[in-house]
Amino acid sequence: MVDQQLITASNQLEGYRVTKHLGIVRGITVRSRSLFGNIAGGFQTLFGGKISIYVELCEKTREEAFQLMLQHAAERGANAIINMRYDANEVMNGVTEVLAYGTAVVVEKI
Repeated sequence: MVDQQLITASNQLEGYRVTKHLGIVRGITVRSRSLFGNIAGGFQTLFGGKISIYVELCEKTREEAFQLMLQHAAERGANAIINMRYDANEVMNGVTEVLAYGTAVVVEKI
């Protein structure tokens, strides 16, 4: 199981030594906005500022991709992930892919 405190965008974890590299792990999800979401988002854009309905959708999508990455790492036997990143691409109009990825490793406290 990966300890969420042992996930970093860096290539090392301070206070830990990487004892084994297990390869790239990833979590991918594809989401679309609902008709209601598009209408509500459209109204929010009329007034400017933060578009909360899209922020909520993005947060849920990233969290889902993140959890899938953690699951993939746990299946490999990792207890940490280094070089963690997110990537997003529009698959088609209104449909977005979000990818969370990193290097699964086994670390031990120094």
